[in-house]
Amino acid sequence: MQIQDVFRHYGNDLKQVEEHMEMYLGSEVRLIPEIIHHLIGSGGKRFRPLLLLATADLCGYRGERRYPLAAVIEFIHTASLLHDDVIDRAETRRGKPAANHLWGNAASVLVGDFLYSKSFKLMTDHGNPAILKLLSTTTNTMSEGEVFQLMKAGDVNLTEKEYLLIVEKKTSILISAACAVGGILGNAPDNRIEALTRFGMRLGTAFQITDDTLDYVAREEEFGKAIGQDLKEGKLTLPLIRTMKKCNPEERAFIRKGIEEKNEEATAEIMALIGRYGGIDYALAKAKACIDEARGFLAGFEDSEARTALSSIADYIIERRL
Repeated sequence: MQIQDVFRHYGNDLKQVEEHMEMYLGSEVRLIPEIIHHLIGSGGKRFRPLLLLATADLCGYRGERRYPLAAVIEFIHTASLLHDDVIDRAETRRGKPAANHLWGNAASVLVGDFLYSKSFKLMTDHGNPAILKLLSTTTNTMSEGEVFQLMKAGDVNLTEKEYLLIVEKKTSILISAACAVGGILGNAPDNRIEALTRFGMRLGTAFQITDDTLDYVAREEEFGKAIGQDLKEGKLTLPLIRTMKKCNPEERAFIRKGIEEKNEEATAEIMALIGRYGGIDYALAKAKACIDEARGFLAGFEDSEARTALSSIADYIIERRL
């Protein structure tokens, strides 16, 4: 099963999620849906809702509550993107002008807050205590990750351990929650919900590592954002962290200076150093190890189309660099 087959298999369910999202976004304050539609309609693959649908299917749940809760997951993700772009002073998102670039920081932050509050209303309407506890903890952890990343912004001494902590708190935790909600909806036993939680954490970490690595190697028209942007913004991700660890003192000093001064002329040479010291290969190997570990958490589930779909999603995360 290829990723296109997975989206086709859950196509009708994803259409229901889209319809629910549209229904929940209504507001007499016109700017709110305008900003949200700009971001939600700009090419996101609904990766997180897809995971919720597939894990719920894996655990035998095909009821209506999948749709509002999948919308909640996508709304939380979208809110985090709005806030991220304000913090990063982003100019583009998915190949389009970022919301903060068009409407300003204040509007972006407030609409992000609207999405968070809408998410919690939907959780109380369609969730249960376990789901409410999980998602409230998840959003709290995401906020911690955002603050920690802000503390470490431009820190050329960022360690691999610190980088992975940011990834887990900002990205992996929501992907993990999407998988766990599917298990909770299916009334799966605790050990299976825990397996799905861990599956999602490894999947999320691999997803972000691969995304960060694509910033160095992907084609811009396929990636949806400017290549090398993280480096130009002084963000240290795993390929560069690995290179900083392996290169000689003179090269390390050159990289530090280039990052601290955000010197675009140094970017090409830094990219060459990343290639020379195997930063890309190291990061992709780390992502593959996460995916291999993730697959192990599916071993306790019976063979089914849903399990095959989840395995195909895991494959796609690694293969999308091609």
